[in-house]
This record gives sequence, structure tokens and C-alpha cells, in this order.
Amino acid sequence: MLLDEDPASLIAQCTSHFKLDSDRASLLRISDSLNTLSSFRQQHLSSLQSTLTRLSRTHQTLSSNHNHTLAQHNPTTHAAEILRLDTEKFKTAKQASDLEMEGERLEAELARLGNVLGDLEIEGVEGGEREKTAEEDATVLKLKVYRTLGIDVEADPTTGQYNKAVIRNAAKGDVHVVNIDPKFSRHFYTNYFWRTLGNE
Repeated sequence: MLLDEDPASLIAQCTSHFKLDSDRASLLRISDSLNTLSSFRQQHLSSLQSTLTRLSRTHQTLSSNHNHTLAQHNPTTHAAEILRLDTEKFKTAKQASDLEMEGERLEAELARLGNVLGDLEIEGVEGGEREKTAEEDATVLKLKVYRTLGIDVEADPTTGQYNKAVIRNAAKGDVHVVNIDPKFSRHFYTNYFWRTLGNE
């Protein structure tokens, strides 16, 4: 009978009919794959934790700096600085505008003087078609002397009287415009011109 046989022999005979080697090999491969996957996931998790720790420290540092900056910020001082910068900006713009206007004035003056020089060159040394009087010759001589000193004297177009002098000090790079008032003596203006030229 069946039960009269050795159970171990029966089990061995039964198992010999099953091909378990391939299944065992598959189980070993699956086990190895699971171990490899588990190791990779553990390494990846460790890397993420390290990155998270580093980012957390960076966040704490930035948050501390931000709080410090907010604590140091003074709205009143900031507003005062903005107002100062705006005032400085408008002052600089006005100075630039003034310099531009002065440049235009000097350009116009230069053009006018160029025309005068052209007229004088056309007239020549002898004074053009007519002879000049002794007084005119003396005036021309004085103007030439003034010009060599750096002083240009301008006449009033309506009266013909010399009522303005432009004094240029080349050493200092200064330009002074002087309106000549008849109530002051020639001696006064001579001393003034001389001091402005830096000779005293």
C-alpha cells in the first residue's frame, strides 16, 4: 500500500518530477535585484538627506541675513538719502544747463569776434579806404596792447563807447567779464585789470 512506503522516498520521488532549478535561480536573481535596488534607494535617500541638510543650513543663513538687514534698515535715513540724492541730481542738472547756456554765449561771442577780426583784416593795417585820425590810431594801439595782455575791450553798438572788458588769465584758466562804469576812474580799472591778470 501507499502508506507502507517510506515517506521520505515518496517525497523525493515527487520532488524529482518537478524542475525547481530554474525557479531557484530566478528566486536568487530576484533576491539579488531586490538587494541592489534597496542599496541604491538607501544611497539615494542618504544623498537627498545630505542635500536637504545643506539647503536647510543655507536657508537659515539667508534668513538670518535678511532679518539682520531688516533690523538695520531705517526708513527715515533711507528717505533722507533719497531726498539728498534728488537734490544733488537737480543741482547737477541746473549746473549743466547753466554751463550749456554759458557755452552758447561764448560761442556767439567767439563768432562775433571772428567777424570783427575779419573786418579788421579786410581793412588792413592802413585802416581801409579812409585815413584814421590820431585819436583812432591811439585807440587801435591801446586795443592791440590790451589784446596782447589777454584783455578784449568791447564797444557799445549804440554809443560806440567801450563799456565792457573780457579779461582772460591763461595761467589760472579764468575769464572775467567787467562792465565799465564811467563813474569809476581809468586808474581804478587799470589797477583792477592788473590785479585780475595776476600781476599783483
